[in-house]
Amino acid sequence: MSNWLDEIKWTDEGLVPAIAQETGSGKVLMMAWMNREALELTVKEGRAIYWSRSRNKLWRKGEDSGHVQTLKDIRLDCDNDVILLEVEQLGGIACHTGRHNCFFKQLNNEQWQTVDAVIKDPSDIYK
Repeated sequence: MSNWLDEIKWTDEGLVPAIAQETGSGKVLMMAWMNREALELTVKEGRAIYWSRSRNKLWRKGEDSGHVQTLKDIRLDCDNDVILLEVEQLGGIACHTGRHNCFFKQLNNEQWQTVDAVIKDPSDIYK
């Protein structure tokens, strides 16, 4: 029997994109990257753990902000190259900008417009 992690098509950098979707509403909260260790720990700990490319280290979602994502379900797409995490977003904020989700810019007349308000000022979240 093969290891479930071996079925994933990892990038050359050893990463796989992961989409966090809010349980209940189905709203897409964010996209991040996972390496093998992050995915294995996510399943083991029952919370979203990603790989931060900018910091070059594991990133437990909410470790600084308190806005943890608890894992409810995990899926692999048909090509085995994208992970879908169904999560409960504690605190209601998934984005480091203080918004509910990271997809708050909408294309209108060939211009990106911010359409979702900040729930909490990031300077109050990250001290």
